[in-house]
Amino acid sequence: MSDPYENTPERTFAALPPARGRGFAQRWWGQAWLRALEDAALDSEQLRVGRRLARAGAVGAVSVRPGRVTAVVQDRDRTAHRADVLLQELSGEQWDRFLGMAVERAGHIAALLDREMPPHLVEDAASAGIELLPGLGDLEAECDCDAWDHCGHTAALCYQVARLLDQDPFVLLLLRGRGERELLDEVQRHSVSRSATGTGTGTAAVRQDAQEGVDAAGAYAAGDILPSLPGAPAVPPEPGLPPSLDTETAPAPGVDPAALEFLAAQAAREAYRLLVDALAADHEQRAPETGLTPAQDAVRLASGRPDAASADRLAKGSGRDREGLALAVRAWEYGGAAALDVLEADRPAQTYARARAALESAWEDDERPALHAARNRWTTADGRIQLRPGPDGRWWPYRKERGRWAPAGPAAQDPATALALAEGQE
Repeated sequence: MSDPYENTPERTFAALPPARGRGFAQRWWGQAWLRALEDAALDSEQLRVGRRLARAGAVGAVSVRPGRVTAVVQDRDRTAHRADVLLQELSGEQWDRFLGMAVERAGHIAALLDREMPPHLVEDAASAGIELLPGLGDLEAECDCDAWDHCGHTAALCYQVARLLDQDPFVLLLLRGRGERELLDEVQRHSVSRSATGTGTGTAAVRQDAQEGVDAAGAYAAGDILPSLPGAPAVPPEPGLPPSLDTETAPAPGVDPAALEFLAAQAAREAYRLLVDALAADHEQRAPETGLTPAQDAVRLASGRPDAASADRLAKGSGRDREGLALAVRAWEYGGAAALDVLEADRPAQTYARARAALESAWEDDERPALHAARNRWTTADGRIQLRPGPDGRWWPYRKERGRWAPAGPAAQDPATALALAEGQE
């Protein structure tokens, strides 16, 4: 009997090294894959087992083909099991719609070639009725251990696939039914067909194009018919200097020249940050920044090391004393508004069931430190270090300084990493 998968594209990835001390998915699409698993699994204990197996490097080489991903997973006693995770392939009609959308926006394919999956690609696909990322219940499990739902073996495979997706989103597209080479060939055929049929020509179409304009990504992709664009200027090494207000003319009543110079310097600093951020390779992946409250903006300004009088005004504007403002500035420098929220928020512990599960799975049973839980804060038995989970699931390390809890480092996906960071600061 012939193999039904004989002519389908397939990729095999060598076994990945253990993932101790860090999260499985750093990119948003890898995290979406894990949410599809964790939100649908009926047995959280099996997820915990799967995380432990994946962290220990128990997942062998991973084979990916349309609709199916397969690997051999070893239990702690070295018993080997074949685990499969299934994801529904897109139909031919769905792929046609996806390819038509991709041809219309050249930036989509360019992002995939850069091994990126920007949110607008997924959103545009969803608008066309195509769900690229798996949703609740989309990841089906098969394992020779005869579990009827996700077992530790299939969960371990899913965690490992999240690491692969972080490196290459074409893994997801192959699961949905198209390999990278096949997909790019079909994009080329759609582009040629679109040109041959004269899509978008005619008086009415021209009039409509004149009203709607030309998509920027499409215009850039058609560089062969446009003059060469000059290269982008290099980003300056540092923010520019604002004009000096040190003149012989006395300031108007109520005007503080030192405060104005400080604000001008901070405006230049913020403009420089926004420019660097806009030119970063992963800019399209990031969610738009939300506006700051006046209290948050006071902390942002205070991170620019103001003079004493300005610092006093900023402390008052943020609703803190000078020591409290210093702690808030430290949090801001570690993670901006998100870190500031964790410093100030006091959420009920019962809303953090997943956080407690993450703590349980971060260490082996004989390595887990004793942590005392109080609402959304977990403190070591000696009262020196504290871990705080943020709303996004990341963990923030704190340590006790002069009777107050102070931020001890940036956030980590894994609580064990956050604890180690705080211990290393001592």
